[in-house]
Amino acid sequence: MRLQKLPRGIGTLGLVFVLFFSTSGGPYTTETLIHSVGPGLGLLILALVPLAWSVPEALIVGELASMLPEEGGYYRWVDRAFGRFWAFQNGWLTWMYSLVDMAIYPVLFNQYLRYFIPELDARAEWLISLAMIWGATWVNVRGSVNVSRTSIIAGCFVMLGFLVLSIASAPRITHVPWQPFASEHARGLGGLAVGISIALWNYIGWDNPSTAQGEVKDPSRTYPRALAFALPFVTIGYFVPLLTTLGASDWTTWTEGGWPQIAGSAAGSAGRWIAIWIALGGMISALALFNALLLGYSRIPFVLAGDGLLPQPLAKLDAYGTPRTAVIVSAVFYSLFALVSFSKLVVADVLLYSLALFLEFGALVRLRKTELSLRGAFRIPLGRKSVAVLAALPMMMLVGVIAVSFADGEYGLPAVIGAAVAIAAGPLMYRLAQRRSTG
Repeated sequence: MRLQKLPRGIGTLGLVFVLFFSTSGGPYTTETLIHSVGPGLGLLILALVPLAWSVPEALIVGELASMLPEEGGYYRWVDRAFGRFWAFQNGWLTWMYSLVDMAIYPVLFNQYLRYFIPELDARAEWLISLAMIWGATWVNVRGSVNVSRTSIIAGCFVMLGFLVLSIASAPRITHVPWQPFASEHARGLGGLAVGISIALWNYIGWDNPSTAQGEVKDPSRTYPRALAFALPFVTIGYFVPLLTTLGASDWTTWTEGGWPQIAGSAAGSAGRWIAIWIALGGMISALALFNALLLGYSRIPFVLAGDGLLPQPLAKLDAYGTPRTAVIVSAVFYSLFALVSFSKLVVADVLLYSLALFLEFGALVRLRKTELSLRGAFRIPLGRKSVAVLAALPMMMLVGVIAVSFADGEYGLPAVIGAAVAIAAGPLMYRLAQRRSTG
């Protein structure tokens, strides 16, 4: 079955903000990094991670997206380079880590809602989580253009709030923001691994919207261009609020989900109103993160169905040109998994993501060898061997952090078991999908 033609409505600005909410969503969670490792080390990690991780990933993803600007994105790249089996494994790993990943955002939404309603009970939080999930699903069902427009509005609201906080905090800076360099908890490899893991979490996901490239205008040029804007926007968006508020407040009082309290202490007389803005921004950011990621993740079952590996209704488009069934089925799964605590499987999430990304990086190296004439509007100005080295840099970093996390942390064993089960299930699921398509 061939995929139906999708409407191309997402422009460069819309894709910039979809990328923003596929990787970042604003400085939320960077306060956890500072609290965990200290001001100086936290800022240093946030500066080094994009150089060692995001720049290589953005370059590689940019070339692949320009080279093969098709609906399905990374699934199509791996399929072209290594064949259908490995493409299915890539899609399967993506879906497995998305189940953990998407369960986080309803939790973040409720975390900032508690600023306004501190006495939320578990039942209320569950109902609010479902409302958030299905609110984002409604936006997605209305089409990818609505997802991009919602992302633009949400991104402007979130980042304008942090800009106002930075301006209000700047005159109140009383000490050097990056001192002390490290906290007590950051000593040793374990502390460093925790810090890098949190920073990676804030820079991972530049490939996610590629699955919706069939809905992007002039995708061969637009995706690389959007990456070139989104990466510095995300990085600056972390540094400016952190530098001003670290200099104007006591970092030892910072806690997870504490940006409204940080705003209250750093912004002086305007702190109360800015804190309200930041708390609302936290809720909007969580919703927009789920919204943008649902766009990308829902296209995996859509293209798999188009290739005959999942039931064909998942490949059908509605009147809006949206794979409605794929979106709704994805939302049902995420609703179920949002009810389960996955705190001990976060490392498994990163491990599964790294394996999927390894296939994508390998796809570019192989296509550079096997299809010399295949190129898009953007190409990394390096030879094949240099591209292989570029791809190895972030993967070595990720493998090192995961190895230290397993050895040092309490989450190692559950993460290994969870990841192993998901990986082992991939070939089995492919055989079942093949049998279904030929049966």
